[in-house]
Amino acid sequence: MPEMMHAGSGKVYDLFLFMGQSNMAGRGITSERWPQKAPVPGEEMGAEYRAVSDPGRLHTVREPFGVNENRTPGIHDGAMKTGSMVSAFVRKYYQETSVPVLGVSASKGGSSIAQWTPGAPEGYLSDAIERLGACEAYCLSHGLTLRHRFVLWCQGETDGDLGTPEGRYREDFGKLLSALFAHGIERLFLVRIGKCNIPGAYERYDRLIALQDAIASDTPGVTMVSTCLAGMRARGLMKDSFHYYQQAYNEAGEEAGRRTADYLRRVADEE
Repeated sequence: MPEMMHAGSGKVYDLFLFMGQSNMAGRGITSERWPQKAPVPGEEMGAEYRAVSDPGRLHTVREPFGVNENRTPGIHDGAMKTGSMVSAFVRKYYQETSVPVLGVSASKGGSSIAQWTPGAPEGYLSDAIERLGACEAYCLSHGLTLRHRFVLWCQGETDGDLGTPEGRYREDFGKLLSALFAHGIERLFLVRIGKCNIPGAYERYDRLIALQDAIASDTPGVTMVSTCLAGMRARGLMKDSFHYYQQAYNEAGEEAGRRTADYLRRVADEE
């Protein structure tokens, strides 16, 4: 299957910015015990818009998703991406909605919530918004329709390590959210972080997990769509202190794709 795609005029997509830190960027590998590879979505299921490395065309969704989408200053993940939850998300979302995903990579390993706020010197948020605008301009010039504009977000491990106070995390998350909404994002779908694999650090991560549950329950515009990463440590699916084997990312992406589609169905039923 060729990597480059030729998008037909009039095609409808749901746009997703895949944002956060390393477990959104993807550090998946296989092993003898965990040999499952990332799924391979069909071309009809979605496309990747490479706002940085190849903005003039669409590409099929393949892992490692966004591997070359590095910009300095801005979001630069080096060559760290090895396999993410994106392919599983795209496949499941299409199976549930029959609407293809137009995905844009905007994730940076090791990033704290403060670094994602408007005006932060790292420029991660401004870069993500620039990537969104480039994708929108491409769609407009090629006759493509964006039905929705969403974010799939997985971030917080760094703040667990830092012990970021709950109030500060909420405040900075709110600033991020307001900026995204101001640029046309309709909703942020949250993939909750998992456990830490370092004895002695468990409690800090547990506090962040509880905080993300609370944010999803009481923050307008935020919906929790995956909680399964918290169970991966007990199953042996963590490859190191912070990251996962590819199977874990596949399960998280599939859960998030299904539950995001469930949310959209509920909204449609209520209208």
